Amino acid sequence: MPRPRRSQISLEDTSYYHCCSRVVRRAFLCGDDKYTGNNYDHRRGWVESLILELTDVFAIDVTAYAVMSNHLHVVLHIDIETVNNWSDRDVIEQWHKLFKGDGLTQKFAKGQLIEPHEVTRLKHTIAIYRSRLCDISWFMRCLNEPIARQANQEDNCSGRFWEGRFKSQALLDEAAVLACMAYVDLNPIRANMAATPEQSDYTSIQQRIKAAIKGEQPKTLLPFIGNERANQPKGIAFSLQDYLELVDDTGRVIRDDKRGAISQSTAKLLTRLNIPQQNWLKITTEFGQLFHGPVGSLQELTQYCEHLQKRRRYFATSCQYFH
Repeated sequence: MPRPRRSQISLEDTSYYHCCSRVVRRAFLCGDDKYTGNNYDHRRGWVESLILELTDVFAIDVTAYAVMSNHLHVVLHIDIETVNNWSDRDVIEQWHKLFKGDGLTQKFAKGQLIEPHEVTRLKHTIAIYRSRLCDISWFMRCLNEPIARQANQEDNCSGRFWEGRFKSQALLDEAAVLACMAYVDLNPIRANMAATPEQSDYTSIQQRIKAAIKGEQPKTLLPFIGNERANQPKGIAFSLQDYLELVDDTGRVIRDDKRGAISQSTAKLLTRLNIPQQNWLKITTEFGQLFHGPVGSLQELTQYCEHLQKRRRYFATSCQYFH
């Protein structure tokens, strides 16, 4: 029986989670439909645009994403500090970007007088909204439902577009986060949909490369901020250049028609992550097969299971690849 989503989230252990949703009906419903001859690649654009729009609403950052022909991947970072620092008005304004709320929240948003007997109900509603705005289940719901309605309207049909539940995995340490990001960014290359990362449409790596050419980082993605230091801004504690080189080297190695190898500079990053090259290649090509639950070192996995009172450390054998 599937576990409730709340039993898989432990902010005490990590704020990073990998989520994956798959379509139903026929394969490649977002790509070429061999039965009708129609191409639905424009729907991948719908998904990408909505992913990036939702980062302006939720206290959740997107670190990586890939919109494929019949599924999507997102790596999310829950920004609990930001959502806790939002004022009550901030919470209402953020929620109203997606939903109408109710008469009481609309009255509060307009600056109208709140009656004393309404204050308790308003505070309770704001607390609910605050928790939802940092909830990956609500993020995925607000991503998947509009796309399903739009696709059904285009197909002039009703019913499910996505599978009932999205898959989520806790990424328990920095090695797991970078490995999962690279796995997601390299999805089109493994699927022979693109030859290089910069040609990988509807992916975060393409967004990062386009911005890097201008000496920038995408405003809609969690930035790379370099090595850890005191008073550092929010972001991924690695160099953007190191990550781009790592993904490029890995992509060349896993393509049969590309001559490539892990460069010496990239190998230094893997050494910092404590991952041998052969393990890195296995992780980034077989991540979906190796890990069906939380991902990280055995020590991190043990702590995660203890905090969530899980009796068994499922998939512990796959942790060996992070050493």
